[in-house]
Amino acid sequence: MNQKTKYWMKMNSKAAAYKSKYAKKETIRTKHGGDNQPRSPVVTIMGHVDHGKTSLLDYIRKTNIIAGEFGGITQHVGAYNVKFKNGKSITFLDTPGHEAFTAMRARGTKITDIVIIVIATDENVMPQTKEAISHAQGAKVPIIFAFNKIDKVNSDPIKIKRKLSEMNFLLKEWGGNYPSQEISAKSGEGVDQLLEKILLEAKKLNLRANPNKPAEGTVIEASLEKERGYTTTILIQGGTLKVGDYLVAGTFHGKVKLILNERGKYLKKEYPSKPVIILGLNGAPTPGEKFKVFLNEKEAKQFVANKIQLKKEHKFRFQRKPQITLEQMTKKIKQLKLIIKADVEGSVEALSDSLENLSTDKIVVQIIYKNIGLISESDILLAVASNAIIIGFNVKITSKAKILAKKNKIDIRLYYVIYNAINAIKKALDVMTAKKIMTTKLVGTAKVINCFKHKKIGTIAGCLILTGQIKRNSKLRLIRKGQLIYSGELNSLKRFKEDVKEVNKGYECGIVLKNFNDIQIGDIIELY
Repeated sequence: MNQKTKYWMKMNSKAAAYKSKYAKKETIRTKHGGDNQPRSPVVTIMGHVDHGKTSLLDYIRKTNIIAGEFGGITQHVGAYNVKFKNGKSITFLDTPGHEAFTAMRARGTKITDIVIIVIATDENVMPQTKEAISHAQGAKVPIIFAFNKIDKVNSDPIKIKRKLSEMNFLLKEWGGNYPSQEISAKSGEGVDQLLEKILLEAKKLNLRANPNKPAEGTVIEASLEKERGYTTTILIQGGTLKVGDYLVAGTFHGKVKLILNERGKYLKKEYPSKPVIILGLNGAPTPGEKFKVFLNEKEAKQFVANKIQLKKEHKFRFQRKPQITLEQMTKKIKQLKLIIKADVEGSVEALSDSLENLSTDKIVVQIIYKNIGLISESDILLAVASNAIIIGFNVKITSKAKILAKKNKIDIRLYYVIYNAINAIKKALDVMTAKKIMTTKLVGTAKVINCFKHKKIGTIAGCLILTGQIKRNSKLRLIRKGQLIYSGELNSLKRFKEDVKEVNKGYECGIVLKNFNDIQIGDIIELY
């Protein structure tokens, strides 16, 4: 045996030993077999806005979560782990109830084991409640109904139960399959029984996870903080997360520098079914993105690079040029351009989706840029270049950006409740639409001098033609004290009980508006 052969045999022996050692280490961290251990259930609380979801969680945790939310309304998804005296624990996800957070609630059902549907017994089964039930059904997870506010005088749980049975949700107490509990989140009545039913349901599911492998799970929320940088709230669904692990979430990566629980306590490691806040990623991943831990930085960066490349290829392959018709080319559509900055990714997504849905056939709402963080100079420069309005949600403006915005007369609107932002843009669109109508050519005006109520026809407006003439096929708008009240068409035009095609200046006539009866003496009708 020559020297060269001996050398290669020695090298192969070392490689085999290293491979065996690496494989053994990898097996310990990644095996799924008999290493699975019982884990805590992940419970999502859903329901309509102001039905008491956060109040229920507030009572369970014995802390004031509501104090941290503006106006008592939950604007983000909160993740909290609650431990009980018997040693058991439950991880709760608190989702916003407003319709704008549909996507956030949908993500909640995908990572949950059990869903609690909270319904206020002094109200009804509201649209967002039905929507939340649909999400839970779509995710195929068990549902427990919590009937809240039973301490109120006008509480009527039977009405709610009857309504649910009409929707084919028959409760166990009525011979069905759905557990339920009457509660008062304010006094705590029935809450212990609700928790018992959650743990009983979790026992049936036999929830297990393997802690002896690299951590994996889902991103709950992400934000950019001035002092800390990018902070990410994640739910560990498998494995154990440790400080120093190299983590990839979406197209972002980084070494875990810090692990905190929801109360701000520093942790060295955390196990499945636990929500934690981590620092170390180089960006803010989209809520709902999956994360996983890699053994080394090189492997993680290669994985992210491949993912970015695949996204680019997918976008290139499937992007289609818009099909423009001749009618669209000749039709001028106004645009309301917006820049959205918010404190967390979930709010950016929810707000941009809601505002884009306000678009009409006359005015399109276009989100030209959206991101998390403070409103900066670059945002102002983009607004100047694109003639856009800046919408800030739960964020502030930097001092330099304020000066630049004032200099360039950029409109910046700051909001802390999502309803207010949506309503403000909706009102602006109405004004823009009204202005567009006002620019049309007037053919005649009439003043309402009398009103007559008719059982079959509705309100007949006795009018005097002030200018021009009124034709039956004309479009019109009703003006009251300078405000646009109605825009539509004539239903009928009469003179002395006879139908006529037109009436000229100086003459009186009877006018009936199409699908509108709120006419008052003194109103002005403009024909165009």
